[in-house]
Amino acid sequence: MSSRSIITMIAAVVILLLASSSMFTVRQTHQALVLQFGEPKRVVTDPGLHFKMPLIQDVTYYDKRILDLDPAGQDMSLIDQRRINVDSFARYRIVDPLKFYQTVLTENAFRDRFGSILNGSVRDNLGRTDLADVLGAKRPEVMHEITTQVRRRAAEFGIEVLEVRIGRTDLTADTTQATYNRMRSDRMAEAADFRGRGQEQKSRIEGDADRERTVILAEAEKESQTLRGEGEAESRRILNAAQGRDAEFYGFFRALEAYRAALGEDTTVVLSPDSDFFRYFSRAPR
Repeated sequence: MSSRSIITMIAAVVILLLASSSMFTVRQTHQALVLQFGEPKRVVTDPGLHFKMPLIQDVTYYDKRILDLDPAGQDMSLIDQRRINVDSFARYRIVDPLKFYQTVLTENAFRDRFGSILNGSVRDNLGRTDLADVLGAKRPEVMHEITTQVRRRAAEFGIEVLEVRIGRTDLTADTTQATYNRMRSDRMAEAADFRGRGQEQKSRIEGDADRERTVILAEAEKESQTLRGEGEAESRRILNAAQGRDAEFYGFFRALEAYRAALGEDTTVVLSPDSDFFRYFSRAPR
């Protein structure tokens, strides 16, 4: 092979290398920043094949899609001095690659810097609230204030913050134990109050029942005495009437009552055979 051919082949290879290094492709999900010796020259956002100056220009790519920022959780104090572990995150999009490059250069550096800003905003806002606000109805207001503060800083980095959320809020171990002890004390005090009111109601019901029982017994005793008196009066009236009609039968009836009252099971009575007490056993009544 002649020297001319070798030179031609070398030139062709050099031309191919220069041509390939002068072209770059931007995907639909990315955007590119063309740099010349580290200095930004232009931003390419349209997908497709593009050209640059070979050897002296480089290309840095940035994602156009929605990205997640999830900084490390932080331990912080609320306004009521309770300590909590907070894990926050944000969703963002790079809208100005040039500003992004000039501020942080890389996405990893951005995550460190903007993650600190996000955690600082969360810490500042939650530090002015208590646990009930964080977990209750005021949570949307707190999140709106955090989001507003974070979005104010977004333009400095060439990004657009789409959403800020607090993913997890946990009490620290000490706070959890203190909260449990306080809740336990509150429940014990409430139980004692319930028992006290129950005992008071029980005593009132028992007192009312005792008074009602006493009244019922008194009325029953009164009615019993009345009925007993009426019965005895009726008995005397009947006996008096019977005595007026047949004195002998009246005497016999009274003797039977005396026998029933005096003679019982295993009763021994020692009397003279001609005792008047047993006169109805020895002869028939006249």
